Amino acid sequence: MIASANVSEIAERREYLRRIVAVTSMLGGQGLPFRGHDEGKDSTNRGNFLACMEGFDPFLQKHNPPSNAHYTSATSQNEMIDCCAQEVTSVIVTEMTKSKLYAIMADEARDVKSEQLAVCVRYVSDGAVKERFLALAEMRSFDAQSIANELQQQIQNNGLAELKCVAQTYDGPAVMSGTTGGVQAHFRRLHPEAIYVHCYAHELNLVLWHTCKAIPEAVELFSLLECVYSFFSTSLVNHHKIMEAQTRLGLTTVELVQLSNTRWACQLRSISAVLDTLSAILECLSAIRSPIAVGLRAKLYKFSAVYALLMFQSLLSVTKGLHKLLQKETLDLAEAFICKQAVCDTLKGKHTDAFATELYERTKALCHTHSIPEQGARTRHKQRKMDDFVLETTAGARTELNNSDTLKRELPFPCVDRMVGELEQRFCSVDAGLLRGIQACSPKSENFLSESHLNELAKHYSIDLKTEEVPVARNFLARKTEAGCSPKDMLSVHNLLDSDMFPSLKSTIQVTLTVPVSSCSCEMSFSALRWLHSWLRQTMGQKRLHSLAVMSIEIEELQHLNHNRVIDAFATLKNRRHSLMLPPTK
Repeated sequence: MIASANVSEIAERREYLRRIVAVTSMLGGQGLPFRGHDEGKDSTNRGNFLACMEGFDPFLQKHNPPSNAHYTSATSQNEMIDCCAQEVTSVIVTEMTKSKLYAIMADEARDVKSEQLAVCVRYVSDGAVKERFLALAEMRSFDAQSIANELQQQIQNNGLAELKCVAQTYDGPAVMSGTTGGVQAHFRRLHPEAIYVHCYAHELNLVLWHTCKAIPEAVELFSLLECVYSFFSTSLVNHHKIMEAQTRLGLTTVELVQLSNTRWACQLRSISAVLDTLSAILECLSAIRSPIAVGLRAKLYKFSAVYALLMFQSLLSVTKGLHKLLQKETLDLAEAFICKQAVCDTLKGKHTDAFATELYERTKALCHTHSIPEQGARTRHKQRKMDDFVLETTAGARTELNNSDTLKRELPFPCVDRMVGELEQRFCSVDAGLLRGIQACSPKSENFLSESHLNELAKHYSIDLKTEEVPVARNFLARKTEAGCSPKDMLSVHNLLDSDMFPSLKSTIQVTLTVPVSSCSCEMSFSALRWLHSWLRQTMGQKRLHSLAVMSIEIEELQHLNHNRVIDAFATLKNRRHSLMLPPTK
């Protein structure tokens, strides 16, 4: 009778813990705070965790587990959060172990008064490319050796030391990308096969950033856009005025967009917003008549300013699709390189008189709509004495950009040439021979299944590529194409090839799929910190922050959480094995 009662009590405790796991995973997945400011019995708001647990009152009244206060304490709450996060991570590690190959991605970000290092991994599992969040670590030192040591520590902590790391991807600062003293150099001493890929998304941002910084008129234009945004966003009065002006003029209500030095998609959105609301902006600036408003209107009310807006809208629209593509987790390096070349070729087509003439005519039409005069070219002479002057732009002799020939010579042609030059010089952190091998795995490439290029790639990763598999695979895929099952991308080729018939070739293609294109997954993980580590949750420890980040970011895995495994892990803490009926430890 005692034994039977004990079994019944244990079952009730485990059922109670299942409810705690359900509440913990729900709050963790949504990024909601657990604790309340006052969790006393007389409090009207005891926090989300206790409020959700009180929803199980009928169960509690019926079973009344004797140690429920212990299970809902702050310490047990942290332990349950940690157990849930460990279970999510263990699923990811299990998939990586089956894959045997992985790539590592990392990025840093400032979180309040600490520096956080986000670590993500990329691997192929169940016929799909996956990028998963692995860890969030607080950095005390910011040198390359410390970051590389932290990456290696995370690999060892998660039991990945025996797996092959094929690539590493970071952004471009010297501390990360340095060939002798950077993180990638220190990491390759531990993992010689891990090639370094400079994040393609960062590369594209650098292309646009260097282009605009090299053209003085571009610098002035984006400075003007930032001033316009600040003028209408910092003052609620001015903000309401421009919203009302848009409604009065029959325009679609559009919010002005703040510029960003790291996300050039914001620049295109900012330009488009100004062009869409130009009539409302000019009307508001004319009505306000403050010194700043008068100055902004004088700068916008120019033929050259409108010309520059339309020009950058056209050029940045060419790169918009590539920005979105580079953020896809499933994108492979060969596909990214092809798309980059397509953008480069498209920009080269803009260096023509036809494009300059079409742009000039569009500017004339828009200026005519807003009564902006078209003036001839004239020279503005340098002011000899600048005492008591306040300047927002450069002072000196400069030709007014109001003539068609002058405009195309000073704006679109230099911008196009600089963008094309930057695109051709960048995106080359991978060795040329290895890049050709990666391209040989893509059906969209001209050297698809080239034996010489595949051999060079396989040799780097110590894969014994069987040359007889390549022609057989070529004929096999040709028959698949005739049957209407043509492989569209590298992943399709990998999934069509049987591992028993093409073991070495399939392994080579798997390596290529594992190589990341960008570190956008790391950047996206930082967005979770905005609501996890808000100003109301500043006392959170690093371990709890890491666990909540895992639950919030990997919410898809969290939804399939094995509650029994979490309870078993929770039971092993603080000698709970007997009370929760677990087998004795060996």
